[in-house]
Amino acid sequence: QAQLVESGGGLVQAGGSLRLSCAASGLTLSSYAVGWFRQAPGKEREFVAALSRFGGATYADSVRGRFTISRDNAKNTMYLQMDRLKPEDTAVYYCAADYGVQAVIRGPQYWGQGTQVTVSS
Repeated sequence: QAQLVESGGGLVQAGGSLRLSCAASGLTLSSYAVGWFRQAPGKEREFVAALSRFGGATYADSVRGRFTISRDNAKNTMYLQMDRLKPEDTAVYYCAADYGVQAVIRGPQYWGQGTQVTVSS
C-alpha cells in the first residue's frame, strides 16, 4: 500500500526557514514526479512546486526564489526547503506523487496527510 508521510512542519517567525520532508513507502519515488501543495484556512488547495523524474523543477510564482524542491532517491524521500518565509505561507502542506509533472499539477494520484506550517509576523 502506497503511503506518503510528511514531517518538519511547525511555527516559525517571518523571515525564517523550515524544511519539510516526505517519506514514501510502497512506491519508489525515483519512478515518479513529485510535488508539494498547500491549503490555507478558508482557501482552496494550491500548487507549490513539482519535480520531474529527471530533475526539472516547477514553482508557483508566489514561492519561486524562496522555496526549493528536491528528492533523495536513496532515502525514498522528497523535501521542500522554505526560506524567507512570510505569514501568507501559513498553511497545511501536502506532498504528492504521480507519473508526470503535469499529472502532479492537475491532481496527483498519491497524497500525504499534511503538515501544518505557521509563520508568525
